[in-house]
Amino acid sequence: MDVDRSKVLVFGAGNFGSCLADHLADSYHTVFLWSRYENAVRQINETHRSDVFKDHVFPDTVKAVGPEFPSRELIKSVDVLLFAIPTEGVRETLTNLRPLLDEGNLPLLIFVNKGIEIATNALTLEIIADTCGPAIANVATFISGPSFAKEIIKRQPTSVSVVSLSVAHAQRASHLFHQPWFRCYTGEDPIGVELAGALKNVYAIASGMADGLGFENNTRASLITRGLAEMTRIGTTYGASPLTFLSLAGVGDLFLTCSSSTSRNYTVGYRLGKGEKLDHIIKTLGSVAEGVTTTKALHTLISRLGVNAPIATGIYEVLYEDADVAEKAKWLMALPPVRELELPEGTGKPAEQLLKKLELPGAV
Repeated sequence: MDVDRSKVLVFGAGNFGSCLADHLADSYHTVFLWSRYENAVRQINETHRSDVFKDHVFPDTVKAVGPEFPSRELIKSVDVLLFAIPTEGVRETLTNLRPLLDEGNLPLLIFVNKGIEIATNALTLEIIADTCGPAIANVATFISGPSFAKEIIKRQPTSVSVVSLSVAHAQRASHLFHQPWFRCYTGEDPIGVELAGALKNVYAIASGMADGLGFENNTRASLITRGLAEMTRIGTTYGASPLTFLSLAGVGDLFLTCSSSTSRNYTVGYRLGKGEKLDHIIKTLGSVAEGVTTTKALHTLISRLGVNAPIATGIYEVLYEDADVAEKAKWLMALPPVRELELPEGTGKPAEQLLKKLELPGAV
């Protein structure tokens, strides 16, 4: 088969990093999978298996590296750096990586994390600018959409959004990933895609809560639709395109995460609806549910933007103010009637500030 073979270094050997490493190796690329855990590195290299997908055999073209941070020589030898780590770890990873990068021969940087940094309220695009500079941030690429790792690993048909401020770099990332079982659609709104990918996790918690309380299909459909309306209001006020929230990264990912018990964030909400305490859920979940931390960052963002977002506000009060789930559901349903479709006026200030940091036209 005539393909352009690339060398890819994947940061993060969790569910999503491992499934993407497997997909890329199966797409004729050579993949280095970095893990901070020595046992995981040894297991993959010796058995081609992982505790993440116990029944799956990884291709020979996947080589695990770590637990030490990847060397300058390895980073210099690869064509692509793929970041599949929680948002809270991106700043530290990029700070360690920056001295090892050759800006004159920069690999393609792709980010698949979904979240907002709690301490700074920064999107990943801003974290990249802070740690690596505007030139690197302007060509960073983001992949998001309805894409459960366990289905990608089984080659179930999957479609995603691939976006960058640089059209050429989005197209490069699309070409790298695109296969008959994995379709890529390119775009130019990383701010909107990042916000959609982060915020949908919050609304998935709400959907899980409703199911845990015993509510059925009408309620779930209402929550997904009104959650999409809130996401669009927040994103548009921030400066994203409202159309982005109708994309795979927007409503596509929202629908998937809100309607499947496989979703970690849905599971957190479901167990809260059943009466469990958050601390116990987090300790026993076995994996990261980024919606829990994103809810805190989103609460600050909503206050700063002055956006009406009652569902997100209710989720915050349940998670961090010990509000009762059932009482908060009653509160939401008792709110006065409002217009169904309404976009805010005076939008875009946060995005303009970010564009200024990136030294792009449109900044004020």
